[in-house]
Amino acid sequence: MIAALGCLASTLSIAVVWPQVWRSCRHRRTIGLSPTSAWLAVGLNVCWLTFGALTGDPAQMITNAVVGTGNTAVLVALLVTQPQLRMRPVLLRTAVGAAGLLALAAGSVLSVTVLGAAPVAVAATLSSVIAVVGSIAAVPQPLRLLRDRTQDVSGLSLTRWRLGAGSCASWTSYGWLGHQPAVSLGAGFGLTCALLMCALLRSRTAQPRRPVVAAIPTPRVPSRPALVAA
Repeated sequence: MIAALGCLASTLSIAVVWPQVWRSCRHRRTIGLSPTSAWLAVGLNVCWLTFGALTGDPAQMITNAVVGTGNTAVLVALLVTQPQLRMRPVLLRTAVGAAGLLALAAGSVLSVTVLGAAPVAVAATLSSVIAVVGSIAAVPQPLRLLRDRTQDVSGLSLTRWRLGAGSCASWTSYGWLGHQPAVSLGAGFGLTCALLMCALLRSRTAQPRRPVVAAIPTPRVPSRPALVAA
């Protein structure tokens, strides 16, 4: 049961990012994306990949290796299409969290390989930290839309968030059944944010229906006979 659920969660997680990759990389549409969320997504993938390696969990390793590639592609597309996001003050504000996550992943690996710490203990600490950060990382994107009701959402993929809701629901169950509370709690909060994003995008992209007006035939006016000059 747990193995099948992990397979489903991995499949959905791998699929979740590609609609956004297609929209951002193929069509170069990134308006509405949160740069902070994009940076944190890459950092979290690296941390969860490290967690999977420490615990010997193939579902975590495969999922985060593939999804991390997709999230990196979206981040690159965002930085390329919006050059202002590459400015130093903006990077200090949006990328500092991801830098901290990368340092955390590197420190976890070094503590096991160099200091000889127990992988299980390091993995438990790592998962606790990134579960909290992952919950926080899910907030900037919906918060961006809630704070600006006129925000253009043409760069956001609704399919991506629908798949994200299914993925988070699967990981929530996987973590609960597998006695991994950090995974379950993080995914549960992500599920809430994904459902909120689905509702926001549906409301922003819904087009009002125009009432169908039946065509009223125009009455024909009989033509008058032409007068013939005598």
